Amino acid sequence: MHLVARPCPLCGSSDESSVFAETTFDPTKLDDFAFASRKLPDYMHHRLIVCPTCDLLYATPVPTASDLREAYGTAAFGSSTEARCAARTYAGLLPLITPRLPDRERALDVGAGDGAFLEELVAAGFGHVVGVEPSAAARAAAKPGIQQLIRPVVFCAADYPNAGFSLVTCFQTLEHLRDPLETCQAFYRLLKPGGAVLLVAHDRQALSARILGRRSPIFDIEHLQLFSQASARRLLEAAGFSNISVRRLVNRYPLHYWVKLSPLPTRLKRSLIAVLDALRVGSTPIPLSAGNLAAIGFRPH
Repeated sequence: MHLVARPCPLCGSSDESSVFAETTFDPTKLDDFAFASRKLPDYMHHRLIVCPTCDLLYATPVPTASDLREAYGTAAFGSSTEARCAARTYAGLLPLITPRLPDRERALDVGAGDGAFLEELVAAGFGHVVGVEPSAAARAAAKPGIQQLIRPVVFCAADYPNAGFSLVTCFQTLEHLRDPLETCQAFYRLLKPGGAVLLVAHDRQALSARILGRRSPIFDIEHLQLFSQASARRLLEAAGFSNISVRRLVNRYPLHYWVKLSPLPTRLKRSLIAVLDALRVGSTPIPLSAGNLAAIGFRPH
């Protein structure tokens, strides 16, 4: 991969005086799951800086846009069960949003994966939903009726009409983008007046991240930036949104997935997961605060 330096992607500061961690990236260790969602942690990350201006934790240098496009297009996918669990959690936020929307005509989900949340949007009464997902493996895992709703591309705002959607959602994807502010500004333009954006991202200041430190799975080569509640709010404010709310989430995942994320040695984790699944308890859903935050903002009327 070709790596290029960049300033803070939220506020533009070039102050790199606060180095959170030097890089541990080893390109020889990349495999098909290196850029896959909900993978077994590989504990690699780029050089990380804490921005003293906006509190964003960001990576520099980072891969070029073309390298990222190729990496995500060919990434493996093996997390349909976890994707459905996450989609149900995120759908629990819709009652906070839908009563305030101008209508439920059109919704866009960026980083749709196998389309699990598109199913939730349909169930919530949205008339026309569309997903964007560059990973061929993720799209192939979608249900037949949902697969046709997913566009096989990297998100580009020019592909959609301005003020064409009532809701735009983006889950665990902003961390992966080279320019999250530009993306949120695009979301703003795509929304009707009164429309809303719903984002879910890792919270770098969550208790789990503070306890595990760099053994937390959120520190990963996929993640080009990590948000706090303060920087997530600042992101939406800078993009023009109002009536912003930011909250922590409680996720509900199978027991074997929580083991996968744990800081145990990889071989031990694989053995433990196999035992749990053999005992038929690995799929037992367990609610935990996994260190995610949800941010909601509205485009003013």
